[in-house]
Amino acid sequence: MTTRSRIVGTGHYLPARVVPNSEFEARLDTSDEWIRSRSGIERRHFAAEGENTSDLALAAARAALDDAGLAADDLDAVVVATSTPDLTFPAVATMVQAGLGMTRGFAFDIQAVCAGFVFALANADALIRSGAAQRVMVIGAETFSRIMDWDDRSTCVLFGDGAGAVILQAGEGTGSASDRGILAVDLNSDGRLKDILLVDGGVSSTGTAGHLRMQGREVFRHAVEKLTATAAKALERAGLETDALDWVVPHQANLRIIRGTAQKLGLPMERVVVTVQDHGNTSAASIPLALSVAKAEGRFRPGDLILTEAIGGGMAWGAVILRW
Repeated sequence: MTTRSRIVGTGHYLPARVVPNSEFEARLDTSDEWIRSRSGIERRHFAAEGENTSDLALAAARAALDDAGLAADDLDAVVVATSTPDLTFPAVATMVQAGLGMTRGFAFDIQAVCAGFVFALANADALIRSGAAQRVMVIGAETFSRIMDWDDRSTCVLFGDGAGAVILQAGEGTGSASDRGILAVDLNSDGRLKDILLVDGGVSSTGTAGHLRMQGREVFRHAVEKLTATAAKALERAGLETDALDWVVPHQANLRIIRGTAQKLGLPMERVVVTVQDHGNTSAASIPLALSVAKAEGRFRPGDLILTEAIGGGMAWGAVILRW
């Protein structure tokens, strides 16, 4: 028998404040049409003053526990993917652990920017397959509104705040591609591409949080190519073909990237979960947010084959193949 990591609960949280594209028109040389045509984004959520990344993560975690019918101490670990932690340390995950009233296990953060959730999912799967944990909460949570340059119309209109969570639980499989749970993972990074997407501040460099800087055309060029390649590699490792996929749940960065990747994979958009219009780019939170929303809408059926994929600063990118 083979140990498989299965999703047994999902949850998400979005801050109350909804920011439509029109809100940017008063202070930037932009328009609703300009933003929609270049990104597909119509609105996004911004965290309230005093509302931190850990608050968003905790709300999503509680929703996932409710969905799974589990208590906090049923968990062995909490892994949070974020690039916008409350503090330099301790980890956001430890704050979630405390907030849940979890008195056992361990918690840590992973930082791979927009690819963070894919990396966190892969690490949680490895913990379960190794026997180090039986149930792991995996959360993506971000407050990117805190690192925006509000005079840069090319970036500040693209991002939003939010959190999504899944609970992975060990289950038995046969080792075949028909098993339910995570079937294959592909992770990559290339530090030579650092300068096309970064935040220009940090503890040891400027002593400030800094602002997000992006070379949009370069990011787009690398995104479609690398997302297509990592999806193909993950499918190959699972012993599956693209036409076996029921759903793609991609990182929600830009509708043009999502469409371009789907086209290269030969998949119709009807099989792609798209939430970018409502959330903007929520970085590490975007995939678990989309998973939770799609599940709540009843899109997934037991046995559905799902591809999740993401690319972010670093650059870092990867994909996970799982059966619902």
